[in-house]
Amino acid sequence: MKDNKMTMMTRRTLLKAASGAMLTSVLPQAAFAQQQQEKRFAPQPGDWRSFEIVTRVNLQKTGVPAKVWVPLPSVETEWQRSLSDEWTGNGKTMGIATDSRYGAKYLAAEFDGAAPAVLEVRSRVQTRDRATDWEKPAALHAAPDDLRHWLQPTDLMPLDGIVRHTARQIVAGAHTDIDKVQRIYDWIIISTYREPKVRGCGVGDIKAMLETGNFGGKCGDINGLFVGLCRAAGVPARDAYGIRLAPSAFGYRELGGNPASLKSAQHCRAEVYLRKHGWVAMDPADVGKVMRLETGTWIKDPDHPVVAPVRKALFGGWEGNWMAYNFAHDVKLRGSTTGKLGFLMYPQAEIGGEALDPLDPDAFKYAISARSMTA
Repeated sequence: MKDNKMTMMTRRTLLKAASGAMLTSVLPQAAFAQQQQEKRFAPQPGDWRSFEIVTRVNLQKTGVPAKVWVPLPSVETEWQRSLSDEWTGNGKTMGIATDSRYGAKYLAAEFDGAAPAVLEVRSRVQTRDRATDWEKPAALHAAPDDLRHWLQPTDLMPLDGIVRHTARQIVAGAHTDIDKVQRIYDWIIISTYREPKVRGCGVGDIKAMLETGNFGGKCGDINGLFVGLCRAAGVPARDAYGIRLAPSAFGYRELGGNPASLKSAQHCRAEVYLRKHGWVAMDPADVGKVMRLETGTWIKDPDHPVVAPVRKALFGGWEGNWMAYNFAHDVKLRGSTTGKLGFLMYPQAEIGGEALDPLDPDAFKYAISARSMTA
């Protein structure tokens, strides 16, 4: 643990030391001044946006039975309405299945192999921006039994050992749940970083991250670590696994998706439950993404003018150009022969009992797109 602490302190020192040089040398002075004046990221609750999401699967192999599972939006909240699902295809069976613990829904289809498997799924949702009014208490509160559910460990998110030890160190001296979450959020931003070489959204093995001191990852790793540390500190928290649907209204390239092709737009976010405010939006992983990728140069100062508005807004809010599929961990797909999934936000498939890699477009051909609809 001592080595990990040294690593964190070293990164923190480097971040602060590098900030002045980064601001003056990376950007020309005129461009930097313009960026200071113009960059803005401030989602606010407002009108609902309607989207249709289409997932098309086309497995080329024939002569061997196949199975396909497509995640469906199954979240009903003040920020998302999951409206409908329709599907067509040549499967011998096709129907909705539900994870018994988390309520995550997905379309399960089986194919006899007589012809290439073809499946199209259309889901309609409504989303909207979120922002917490820190001066106004929540009108509704969750039931204690429900909150206990979001304080439990998962296979990739143990809450004992090094996870608990790290959480206690971070929140030592904090007196309220908001203070605890703020400390963990800031720690995540300072100690972790976006690693573009990680496949997909990462694995989310938070114990391994802490034990090795390797804090590079993607949203499944970084927001997973955030959620795990919050739970270990006694604050109910959950990952929301979903996909970006449209460009950001605030001009941040890395915080939006291309509706015509969303195959690599999967993104998980996080929520914490605060006693005065209910479920509150969080996304420290996207702060790290902006730092690493938004300008083409790795920004190592979280107070940089490109990063600061995102860092502030994503503590308590997020933009509604994104849809959640579910909050599920350790998912056992109906009919699957290959074990549990750490999370479900990618289409899955098996041919002849062997799982296809959803991150390998040559082996597993599918496409996801979205379009805006009139509300």
